[in-house]
Amino acid sequence: MAALKKGRNASATSKPWRSLALILIAIVALTGGMFASGHTTPRLGIDLAGGTSITLAAVPEAGQESAINKTNMDTAVSIMERRVNGLGVSEAEVQTQGDRNIIVNIPKGTNSKQAREQVGTTAKLYFRPVITTELAGGGAAPQPSGTGEPSADPSGDKAGDKATDGASQEATDGSSASADPSASATTQGRAVTDALKADESPAATDEAGPSPSATGGAADPDAKLQEAYAKLDCTKESVRATAGEGAKATDPTVACGQNSQGQWQKYILGPAAVDGTDVDEADAVLNTTSGAGWTVTMKFTGEGSKKFADITGQLAQKQSPQNQFAIVLDGEVVSDPYVRQALTGGNAEISGNFTQQSAQDLANMLSYGALPLTFREDSVTTVTAALGGEQLQAGLIAGAIGLALVILYLLFYYRGLSFIAIASLLVSAALTYVIMSLLGPTIGFALNLPAVCGAIVAIGITADSFIVYFERVRDEIREGRSLRPSVERAWPRARRTILVSDFVSFLAAAVLFVVTVGKVQGFAFTLGLTTVLDVVVVFLFTKPLLTLMARRKFFASGHKWSGLDPKALGAKPPLRRTRRPSAPAQTKEA
Repeated sequence: MAALKKGRNASATSKPWRSLALILIAIVALTGGMFASGHTTPRLGIDLAGGTSITLAAVPEAGQESAINKTNMDTAVSIMERRVNGLGVSEAEVQTQGDRNIIVNIPKGTNSKQAREQVGTTAKLYFRPVITTELAGGGAAPQPSGTGEPSADPSGDKAGDKATDGASQEATDGSSASADPSASATTQGRAVTDALKADESPAATDEAGPSPSATGGAADPDAKLQEAYAKLDCTKESVRATAGEGAKATDPTVACGQNSQGQWQKYILGPAAVDGTDVDEADAVLNTTSGAGWTVTMKFTGEGSKKFADITGQLAQKQSPQNQFAIVLDGEVVSDPYVRQALTGGNAEISGNFTQQSAQDLANMLSYGALPLTFREDSVTTVTAALGGEQLQAGLIAGAIGLALVILYLLFYYRGLSFIAIASLLVSAALTYVIMSLLGPTIGFALNLPAVCGAIVAIGITADSFIVYFERVRDEIREGRSLRPSVERAWPRARRTILVSDFVSFLAAAVLFVVTVGKVQGFAFTLGLTTVLDVVVVFLFTKPLLTLMARRKFFASGHKWSGLDPKALGAKPPLRRTRRPSAPAQTKEA
């Protein structure tokens, strides 16, 4: 009988308990981490847990049909993904459908209304100087509070409080901030004209005299703007939707905005001084040092820093409300901070009565700039948890049937050896479940229906690895060897076959994960994960366990129910050592 190799391989085969102890420690550690994290079940995707599915259709602007192309659609998907993820929804799905549709799937537990408002917003973002503003119902607009005046810090990067943080507050000079309700249209017109002149010429001052355009006719652009402002009723949604419609970035315009008290204000705004694309990044930050609470920090690009320094330098010299700039998103003022000093450091901080949610919303708007296309909401579908539960139940039933058929086959064909195979399947299933539960809070992995299918397919892949090894062992027994050496001699050849097979499966899963989007990625991810776990289980559990079982009399003697009966396998007579014939003796001649 062929002897086993001595040295390192012999040492490894004689201590299978080490491998079994290692995988047992790994299971216990992962299970402990699962319970410690409080996430004892895998996170479910929208098709299993329910949620909202939004279909957005790209709408071409006049004469720009060619703008709807793959590059712009991919860019829109990327921006929408960042916006939804900014809401803390890491398992949301954003993917294209056809040439001009985008599907956004948002799982249950997310504010779907908020997501709908942010995800499809075209987000043409501008920073415009405020020329004048008042409450939509008439009266003075709330003015900035002197208590929020930015302190001079080393970076000089505070933009100050929101001007809409409080009504009838006091200005920094202690005088009343409320505007004179009896101000005449002529006086207001002069203020608008002077402000527009100041925006065109940095050298202009607030004391600029009246211009003929202040009292011009209907053809005067300033008069048209004043007329539009006078008629603007921001309390009506239909009016807000069309306020400033068609205005170019280089033109003054009117706009609506809502203050922190929920009141609508109307504005006359100057030409855009900074574009949304000039903002490099923005974050919601809890400022505990100064006690300012939640603030929004902005970092500008190189060109944006120069533009922002220019506009804040001009605004800092003016009186309220003309020392404010408005952050305008799709024609609506989302914030109107005031400025006390020129901000030249390329950074700024907007402070005020922000909540965490309002600060995060503004940061998202500033960070994830303009979509390259305009989208309309085609449909919104709510997937109920009941429907998801039915799908999950059907998937689990299919998995149970598949597992039962595999076990029946193993019991019928391999008999006693099926104990090792079933134990290995249970270990693989336990590892898969625990790891999926941990991946939910760690990387946002969500188990969807295709992922369940991937796990079911993996049952066959895992069983195939056991079958390869068992058949190699049985081949060695057919050659006339006993069980213990057969287990060790069969392993190198079976190991190569298992590694090659699993590598091909993993490569297919990896390619599928990279080239596909959406739910198919769940299938690919689960298939890849279970393939890796198959290698771990076969090497650290199946092989060591079979080595231990080969030392038991039931298996070593080839019991007819062990699945390793030499007679049933048609084994040859046992191999025996044979001696070489000795050389004939040489005789000396007389």
